[in-house]
Amino acid sequence: MSATDIMTTVRQRKGIKASEVADEPPEKHWKLDGKVLPGGKVWKKLSLVAGGCVGLSLGILTSVYVATLHENDLWFSNIKEVEREISFRTECGLYYSYYKQMVQAPSIQTGLHSLIYDNKTESMRTINILERMNVYQEVFLSILYRTFHIKKFLEPIYFYIYTLFGLQAVYVVALYVTSWLLSGTWLSGVLAAFWYVTNRVDTTRVEFTIPLRENWALPVFAVQVAAISFLFRPHLRPAHERLTLLAVFISTFLFSLAWQFNQFMLLIQALVLFTLDSLDFLPRGKVTWIYIIQVASLLLVCFLQFFNTMIAGSLLVSFNMSALLARRLQNNLKTGGLLGRLGKLFLHVLLVLCLTFLVNNFVKKILNLESDEHIFKFLKAKFGFGATRDFDANLYLCEEAFGLLPFDTFTRLLDTLVFHVYVFVLFVMSVAAAAVAFQNLRGSANNKSMEKLQKCSTLLKPSAAYNLVHTILFGCLAVSTMRMKYIWTSHLCVFAASGLCNSDMWGLILKCVRLYTPQRVSVMRYLTPVLILLYLCYKFWPRMMAELSELREFYDPDTVELMNWIKSDTPRKAVIAGSMQLLAGVKLCTGRVLTNHPHYEDKSLRERTKQVYQIYAKRSPEEVYRILRSFGTDFVILEDSMCYGRRHGRGCRLRDLLDIANGHTMDGPGEDEPSLKPSQYPRFCEEIKRNPPSYTAFFTKVFQNKTFHVYKLAKHKKAT
Repeated sequence: MSATDIMTTVRQRKGIKASEVADEPPEKHWKLDGKVLPGGKVWKKLSLVAGGCVGLSLGILTSVYVATLHENDLWFSNIKEVEREISFRTECGLYYSYYKQMVQAPSIQTGLHSLIYDNKTESMRTINILERMNVYQEVFLSILYRTFHIKKFLEPIYFYIYTLFGLQAVYVVALYVTSWLLSGTWLSGVLAAFWYVTNRVDTTRVEFTIPLRENWALPVFAVQVAAISFLFRPHLRPAHERLTLLAVFISTFLFSLAWQFNQFMLLIQALVLFTLDSLDFLPRGKVTWIYIIQVASLLLVCFLQFFNTMIAGSLLVSFNMSALLARRLQNNLKTGGLLGRLGKLFLHVLLVLCLTFLVNNFVKKILNLESDEHIFKFLKAKFGFGATRDFDANLYLCEEAFGLLPFDTFTRLLDTLVFHVYVFVLFVMSVAAAAVAFQNLRGSANNKSMEKLQKCSTLLKPSAAYNLVHTILFGCLAVSTMRMKYIWTSHLCVFAASGLCNSDMWGLILKCVRLYTPQRVSVMRYLTPVLILLYLCYKFWPRMMAELSELREFYDPDTVELMNWIKSDTPRKAVIAGSMQLLAGVKLCTGRVLTNHPHYEDKSLRERTKQVYQIYAKRSPEEVYRILRSFGTDFVILEDSMCYGRRHGRGCRLRDLLDIANGHTMDGPGEDEPSLKPSQYPRFCEEIKRNPPSYTAFFTKVFQNKTFHVYKLAKHKKAT
């Protein structure tokens, strides 16, 4: 017997028809001391309009706020075009380069053709950018820019960044609406938006990584979560349910199209749905629709990305199909006593996992899929299932973004009180969820236990249950991998605010301490968030004003000098080798051909990058020359920061990772694995600066400043 069935039984025993009861009965009039006040509908509509206006205003203000921070930090409106482009660091520059390529193309058709048959991103190869990367948003934006002649009003780069800052308004409005839906008051949405802004360091990084894929995807994902929260509201009209399902589909599709990590985020969401469906928290029909929508969205993206095999072979598709199949095979999960149902549930979970594993491996073998193997190697090493010498896995392990969530994140969240409230709400909701789950599995109960269950079930509506497990699973992801914290921290603000403003939660708490009255519930529900809002204004308003008044300017003369030299002193078809991060900027600023780049989701590119990075290893000049020429390299850029690696400790410097992968001992004091042996050659990036004859025979220095050293490779030289 599910929570819904038990609640129906309780209400029927009290003499109320089940059909007359809803979890959130519509209030036709406002009541005071049992008297109906006329004009209740009007007041409700006014409140709805006011709440909508407040939400839109907060979204727009947030958008203006982050745009102003970006301008003040770089003096973006005053710096040169090359400096603006250099400010798009690492992969951000690569993504923006395709927007620039489309805008500058003679026609839209020519621009699309240059993306589908691209021979500049990877030398000596023609690749399909639309298949390999998630850049449809750049394509769409460039078509808008050209079609509506926006050039008359805005430069291309401003149209691009203003679009991303505008998406922040969508993001905040979606968070606001989700919090409002969960709590029943738009005051909750105001608090969620305030927490999002005051915790900006941990909720977004849009102002300094504008083109990053997550800045396109997360606002849409927030819209999807809002739509799912509305979908799980009880007693939706059929028309409203169909429109909500359409909203879920569109937002899921756009999210999948915008981010290469789409399948992993949606897999976690599918696990949320699977958990709650197995414990009878959610309507089974709606869960089935979301499973189908997720798979359909991914397959549609797979089609648009020219049948990208990494999407077709994703775990999400295998898991969702397995969950639906297992449900067909085991249609008697909700019968029997506690032990019987636990046994059936265990077998159900085991069946789904086994089917997922078998289906996924079968699909990968058919597709010969190896593009995502580096992710599983990284996860295996990260969670302690054996050390690895794999260069790609160690490269991820040594990056701070892929490490554990730093403790100072929680310190900042505590400073705004959001984490205090979050833990409090999480505890209350988790206890209620445990009680309801236990009762659902028992299947029967006496009157007393059902009365207690009714209190918990009133608090834990399907939408609240979904958001509870959502925040737990994405919280685990954030704690394990810092880069993924942004998908959790924004929802943390929503969850904390909605719980604090939830009348059911305050009613349950006050009943537990025997202080319940409707008036006290209203006081706690509205007074507590208002006090927190006053505290946030008092503490953070001066900080925000000081932040907005602080003016800086972009300053990177060495990189600017390098880009200007490449544009003026190298052939237009020159092939340039170097670090992934730098080469993304080289492509954007100069349009030269690259040997490698930061979009790391292709096995052959990962192998190529490892080979190019031998310029920082202990290899002979002949070997390095042979490797670089095999990729058609004309110039190689060496960076002191990469060569000496002072940012990381021993064992995590790039040079150390290459030494380990090559079987060589590392430099500096410290222990090495017994199997590592000293190399017979010095480190290439250090030795070449001494200009010995064995190096100058293959490499000629053509440019140097305090940061970069550029060498031209000799033509048609045979390496022995």
